[in-house]
Amino acid sequence: VQLVESGGGLVQAGGSLTLSCKVSGFAFDYDAIGWFRQAQKGREGVASISESPHSTLYADSVKGRFTTWTDVAKNTVYLQMNSRKPEDTATYYCARGRLDPPLSLEAGHYHPWGRGTQVTVSS
Repeated sequence: VQLVESGGGLVQAGGSLTLSCKVSGFAFDYDAIGWFRQAQKGREGVASISESPHSTLYADSVKGRFTTWTDVAKNTVYLQMNSRKPEDTATYYCARGRLDPPLSLEAGHYHPWGRGTQVTVSS
């Protein structure tokens, strides 16, 4: 089981950035995939998605700005970050969640995790 994040970098506030999470070793269309971020202030769950049944969940801090979706054929989950803010600066991780509905942003429901990709938003 492996999850690999990509797409991070140094970006300016505003605009869009899309992160990818390539998964292997499991049929993620039957599991949830969560997105988390780790900054100096701590770790925060930002989004989660499942396909069976289809459902998404977003943290209040990103609701309306971030969107997550899956491409089952590519075994990839995406996180689009719109209207980026300096406070979005963090290392972003994806992780496998084995939980029944409803979705959760509690980190304890998710394992394993990828190694993360750094996103730095400059003002």
